[in-house]
Amino acid sequence: MPVVHKSTIKRARQSEKRHARNHAILHRTKTVVKKFKTALQEQNTEAAQPLLREATSALHKAVTKGALHRNTASRRISQLSTQFNAFKAK
Repeated sequence: MPVVHKSTIKRARQSEKRHARNHAILHRTKTVVKKFKTALQEQNTEAAQPLLREATSALHKAVTKGALHRNTASRRISQLSTQFNAFKAK
């Protein structure tokens, strides 16, 4: 049987906690982004604008909490804004 050190057990425990935390944060952002995209598909500008703000906020929070890289969040926010502006221009 291999020797299991205390530090190995602790690192596994920490890794599980971090995974759960990051998963929850990213799940929240994905949910808001999905709501925004469905609002755009339904041609609902009144619902899309606050959802865009909410999605932007959720992505920024994910960066602050370390679950998402800042460049990734910036790219996603840019894409969402571009989609919204293109939809609004129609």
